[in-house]
Amino acid sequence: MASALSPPRVPKPKCALPSHYYESFLEKKGPCDQDYKKFWAGLQGLTLYFYNSNRDFQHMEKLDLGTFVKLTDEAPWGTSHDPGTHFNLVLWNQEIKFKVESLESREMWKGFILTVVELRVPSNLTLLPGHLYMMAEALAKEEVRRSLEIPSCFLKVSRLEAQLLLERYPECGNLLLRPSGDGTGAVSVTTRQTLNGAPVVRHYKVKREGTKYVIDVEDPVSCASLDEVVNYFVLHTKKALVPFLLDEDYEKVLVLPAGRLVVLKPKKCPPAPKVQAKPRKPPTASKPEPKGLPGCLARKLAVSSAQAFFPTIGLANVTAELEEKLQRRRALEHAAGLAGDQQANLRA
Repeated sequence: MASALSPPRVPKPKCALPSHYYESFLEKKGPCDQDYKKFWAGLQGLTLYFYNSNRDFQHMEKLDLGTFVKLTDEAPWGTSHDPGTHFNLVLWNQEIKFKVESLESREMWKGFILTVVELRVPSNLTLLPGHLYMMAEALAKEEVRRSLEIPSCFLKVSRLEAQLLLERYPECGNLLLRPSGDGTGAVSVTTRQTLNGAPVVRHYKVKREGTKYVIDVEDPVSCASLDEVVNYFVLHTKKALVPFLLDEDYEKVLVLPAGRLVVLKPKKCPPAPKVQAKPRKPPTASKPEPKGLPGCLARKLAVSSAQAFFPTIGLANVTAELEEKLQRRRALEHAAGLAGDQQANLRA
């Protein structure tokens, strides 16, 4: 008997691996880590992603480079010679230590990080022409990505609200972008710095001219994107200005002088879990009294049966009458003991 033909097996579609500007093994040690932990790491945009292996699709950790300060080379603790496999990433609020397999890998990581942060291919690293070409390609991709992206420090707030944000939450940064108040669709930059011990707040207008953004200063500066506008202020103040980034675990609430509340939520805030109310326990029905017995006797039987099923309840089910008798008995025993002690003392 001929067997029925089975349909041909269709291979399952495989998920595409994440696309990164650069990726390789990287050992990471954060401020709270006791030792280095090895990851497969990839750089995409201004984010470093860390995976358990190079076959994983979902990252385990990620690191935002938006608060980048500098890169440093540092010898391992306790040694005076750097083997060329260690470097530190200094952010505005923390410092991360990295360890790689070779000097070439260290220079590659530093080169790609500086390329995406400063939007230029670094020239002070030990790199081959092929490496520089790879970084130039990554730079072109990053410029396209940023031209289509609104910076995370852009907030839809007014001039007064921007000043209050920078004043009340200095730990989040001191530079933000906001819509201009003239109704032309332009953008303004608000900064707050402490100069000679006094806070100084400045506002800069950014005009849109075709596909370019022009910063309205004494010598106008043309930028290809809003992200480039932010980068201009950061670099020309030697990173004294830091983009304003809201924390992801809570929202900011501003109370304006007029009494109006402004709630600013982070862009990637996870939805709050829905809490379901616990169902009420159904009322327990009282035990029916045995038929044919008087009410008093039936209640006594119910109490005795409950004590039989719950022997560990103890004095909670003892009646007031039994407690009173027990107290009287203890008082008599105490009095008899005192009398015996007195007689013994007289005989002595």
